[in-house]
Amino acid sequence: MTSRDTTNVTTGQGTATTSRDTANVLWFDELHRKDVNLVGGKSSSLGEMTSSMNVPVPYGFATTARAYRYFMNVTGVNDKVNALLEGIKDYEDSDELHATCEKIRNLIVSAKMPDDLAEEIKQGYADLATKVGQDNPFVAIRSSATAEDLPNASFAGQQESYLNIRGAADVVNRVQQCYSSLFTDRATYYRHKQHFPHEKVALSAAVQMMVFSKASGIMFSVNVANGDGSKIVIDAIRGLGEYIVLGKVTPNHFVIDKQSMKIAERSVVKQTVELVRNDDGGTEEQDVPEDLQEKQALTDDQVIELAGYAKEIERHYGCYMDMEYALDVNTNKLWIVQARPETVWSQRKKQKQDQDASGDENVVEESDAEIAVRGLSASPGLASGVVHVIDSPDDIDQFKKGEILVTLMTSPDWVPAMKKAAAIVTNNGGMTCHAAIVSREMQIPCIVGTKSKKVAATDVLKTGDVITVDATNGIVYKGKVASLFKKNDTAQAAGGGQVVAAETFAPTATRVMMNLGDPDLADKYSTLPADGIGLMREEFLWTTFIHEHPLYLIEQGHPEKVVNMLADGISKVARAMAPRPVVLRLSDFKSSEYRNLKGGDKYEPHEPADLLGWRGASRYYDPKYIEAFKLELGAVKKVRNEFGLTNLNVMIPFVRTVDEARKVTTIMANEGLVRSDDFKIYMMAEIPSNIILADQFNEFVDGYSIGSNDLAMLILGCDRNNDTVARLFDERNLAVKRAIKHLIKAAHKDGRTVSICGQAPSEYPDFTNFLIQCGIDYVSVNPDMVKQTKRNVAHFEQRIMLDKATGRGLQDPTNYDWE
Repeated sequence: MTSRDTTNVTTGQGTATTSRDTANVLWFDELHRKDVNLVGGKSSSLGEMTSSMNVPVPYGFATTARAYRYFMNVTGVNDKVNALLEGIKDYEDSDELHATCEKIRNLIVSAKMPDDLAEEIKQGYADLATKVGQDNPFVAIRSSATAEDLPNASFAGQQESYLNIRGAADVVNRVQQCYSSLFTDRATYYRHKQHFPHEKVALSAAVQMMVFSKASGIMFSVNVANGDGSKIVIDAIRGLGEYIVLGKVTPNHFVIDKQSMKIAERSVVKQTVELVRNDDGGTEEQDVPEDLQEKQALTDDQVIELAGYAKEIERHYGCYMDMEYALDVNTNKLWIVQARPETVWSQRKKQKQDQDASGDENVVEESDAEIAVRGLSASPGLASGVVHVIDSPDDIDQFKKGEILVTLMTSPDWVPAMKKAAAIVTNNGGMTCHAAIVSREMQIPCIVGTKSKKVAATDVLKTGDVITVDATNGIVYKGKVASLFKKNDTAQAAGGGQVVAAETFAPTATRVMMNLGDPDLADKYSTLPADGIGLMREEFLWTTFIHEHPLYLIEQGHPEKVVNMLADGISKVARAMAPRPVVLRLSDFKSSEYRNLKGGDKYEPHEPADLLGWRGASRYYDPKYIEAFKLELGAVKKVRNEFGLTNLNVMIPFVRTVDEARKVTTIMANEGLVRSDDFKIYMMAEIPSNIILADQFNEFVDGYSIGSNDLAMLILGCDRNNDTVARLFDERNLAVKRAIKHLIKAAHKDGRTVSICGQAPSEYPDFTNFLIQCGIDYVSVNPDMVKQTKRNVAHFEQRIMLDKATGRGLQDPTNYDWE
C-alpha cells in the first residue's frame, strides 16, 4: 500500500492511520481530482488545486461519500428513504414528488448524527481552527455530489451550500442539511429521469475557510459567448457571490487576451446592492455606497491576476475551465473557491476532429449494390458513412461528425447532431417536416418518410453499418457505392475548362428573401442574390451554442451567457447580410423542446399537445418566463446598439390574440425596442385568428410573415407529421389560399407588409405565382431555392405585365375571396 492509499485521520480519541476508502474526513491537501468517487467533483477539484497547484485556495476538509452512507445506514434513514421513493406513483406529478421529497429531507435533518461521525466532523473543524490560527473560524460548507460507477453523472447546481457558518455544532448541522439536499424535488426528479439509482448517489460536504468577500464572481478560460479559446472571461460583483448566481446583480464583464494578458473588452454596469456577511453569522443585503456603484468591483491588476490563475488552472487540467473566485475584504487577497471543467465549448472543440466514416472493405460496385431502404428525397445529395441510430435527443452528444444520422424524426433540439451528419435518414415525416427543412437549409443529403415506403430505416439500419445515401433519388444502399461518387465528381467537373457566363437576375418588385438559422452558414450564403433574411430561427442558437434553459442560466447566475451568445450568433448573420435587412424570429420552442435544454425539467410543464401549448408570445409576458424573454431582447439591443447592426428586425411567433400582441410589444417598448423607420416588428401569421383579426393586429406590428406549414395545419386540422393523415395536408388548399389573400388585403389597407416563410414557394412554383398575383411583398425561401425563386418571381411578374398589356392572359376561374 502506497502513502497515497492511507491517511492520518484525527478522531476524538487520537490519531489513527486508516484507508482513504474508509475515511470519513479527508483534508484538501490529501485529495486529487481522481478522487471523485470519494468526495465528489467539487471537493476533489478543491483538493487538486490545493495539493498539486500553486493557486490560492481557502483551506479545508471534505466529509466523504463513505461518511454519508454511514450516516444513512446507521440512522436507519436509508431504508425509509427507499420506501418513500418506491411509493412515488408518478414522478411527473409535481405535488406528489414535492410531498415525498419534503418527507425525505425532514427524515434526514431530524435524524441524530451518529456520535462518532459527529465527533470526527467537529474534530476536523477544531483542527482547521488550529491550522489557520483562528478560534471558531467562519467557514463555507458546499455540497459535492458523487455517483458510484456513474462517471458521466452530473449534479451541478442541484445541492445546497451554506456561507458564514461558525461553531462545531453548526458545522455538523449544516453537513446534515447538505445530506438532505440530495433529495430536493429537482435533484430527485433528475436522477429518476437519468435512470441513476438513488442508492448509488452520495454526498460530500466541503468545509472550507470562509472568504469575507468584498467582491466575487465567475470566470471562464474560454469566451463562452463564442467559443474563442484565446480569451478569458471574468465577471465580477461586489459582496458575496450568491447574487451573481441568482442573477440579482448584473456583473462587471471583462474579456482578457491570453497571449498579451491585457484587457481586450470591459463592461462596467451600475451595481446598487450587494450581499454581505453578518459578524455573528448569516448574510444580509445592503446598498452599495453611491460613490462605488458605477466603479469596477475589481481593479485592472486584480483582473489580470485572476486571468493568470485561469491560465494556470486550464493548463493543469488540460481543458477549458469554469471557476469561481472571491476577494477578501480584510487582506485584499484573491482566492479561487471552485473550479470545474467547462462543458459546452470543451465538447465542441473535441468533436471538431473529423473521422473517416468508412473503410475500403465496405466498397461495393454499383451493379452489386443492395438497396436497404427507400424514402422521400427531402434534400438532394450523395453521402456515404457509418450509421448512427439515435432514438432520443438525450443521446445526441454521442453522435460524431461524419456519421449518418438515422432516427424516427427530428425536432429543433436535434440540430447539433444534424450539423455534424454526413446525411440524414428518418422513419417519419414529409417534405415539410423539421428534418427536411433544416437539411435543405444546411445542404445535407436527407431522406425522410422511409416508413411510408413500407420499410422503417431504424428496422433495417443498425449503428456501425456502412451505407450510401442517394438523397437525390431517395435510395439508401448497403455499403459504400464508390462508382456513384465518381459519377457525381465527373458531373461536377464537366465544363471545368469552359467559359461560363456570369449569372444575372432581373430586378423584381416582389423581394426574394432567404430563410437561415445557422449563423455559421451566413458568410457562405451571403453571396446569393437574396434581398435579405426573411426568417432567422433563434432556436438554432439555443440548440447549437447555448444548450441550457434560459431560466436555469438565470438561476445559475449566468444570464449574460444568453445575451452574449445570442448576440454573437445574430450579429454574424446581420453583419454578413448588411445592409440588407434581417428578420429574427424570437424563440418558438415548444415545452418538450425547452425541456431538453440543460436544466429545463424544472421549468417546463408536461403538455399532452405542446404544439398548441405554452409557446411563442404566450411565454413572453408570462411572469414565469418574462425575465428570460428580456434576455432575448437584450441580445437584440446589443446587436443593434453596441454592434451598430441596425439592419436587424424581429418577428413575434404564435400570437393567438390581439391582446397578446399588445402585451408583447409593450414589454419590448419598455425594454427600449420601439417600432420606428429603422426597426420593424413583424408577426408570424400562422393561426387562423391572425387572418380573421388582421385589421386589429395591424395596430401593433409592421407586417406579417405567413408560416404556411402551421397555418395550413391549423386551418385543415391536419397534423402534417402524422403519416396517417399527412396526405390531406396541402398548403395549396383553397381554404389556405383564401386566408392568405384576405391577410394581404387587410394588411395593405393599413400599410403593413406581408411575407411568406413556409415551404410552399420552394416546392410549388404555381403557389409562388398565386402569391404574386395577390400582391405579396416578400417571398422567403431556403438558400438552395433562392436563385430559382428569383427567376420564377421575375418570370411571373413579367407575365402579369404582359397579360395586362395584351388583355389575353390565362384566366384563373377560382374565386379566392371569402367575403
